[in-house]
Amino acid sequence: MKGKDCFLLIVIILFGFSQSKGQIYNKIKGGKKMELKIKNKAIGEDGMLMRKYTCDGINISPPLEWTSVPEGTKTFALILDDPDAPIRTFVHWVIFDLPADMREIPENIPNQKVLDNGVKQGINDFRKIGYKGPCPPRGMHRYFFKLYALDTEINLKAGIKKKQLLEAMQGHIIEEAKFIEEYRRH
Repeated sequence: MKGKDCFLLIVIILFGFSQSKGQIYNKIKGGKKMELKIKNKAIGEDGMLMRKYTCDGINISPPLEWTSVPEGTKTFALILDDPDAPIRTFVHWVIFDLPADMREIPENIPNQKVLDNGVKQGINDFRKIGYKGPCPPRGMHRYFFKLYALDTEINLKAGIKKKQLLEAMQGHIIEEAKFIEEYRRH
């Protein structure tokens, strides 16, 4: 390994170790740190996602809130997934067309395609509409709550998958904030 390659590998490793659970990350756009922030209000005393919001509890969606919404935001979209799943990244929640004036998602969102306020939900990897909480087979898993501020409505029918949402959002993401939480089954 050449000196430059070795240095790059060390930087990548150190960056990976500096990423701690429960930390908020923001996408960098145009060289400026973005300000959109998302917070999970369902953290237990142990610093992990509370059992209530998992398959070991009553499996309801957690309360989330966000601040510092960028100018030009028309809607929000949220994806919750687990990159530590054994075979591939596992999707737990796809929700989109959240209105621009919305600043929180209360706990226990009904698992229906379209909510009373017009917010739409997609299909998770359990092949169900709405939220289905963490249920790792073993070990500690990280769960990425990714919030996207968009300059448009998605205008797709409810019941889409993560891939379709990501395709529809291309070119419309103003900012992205990410919150990482952990959960281990006991």
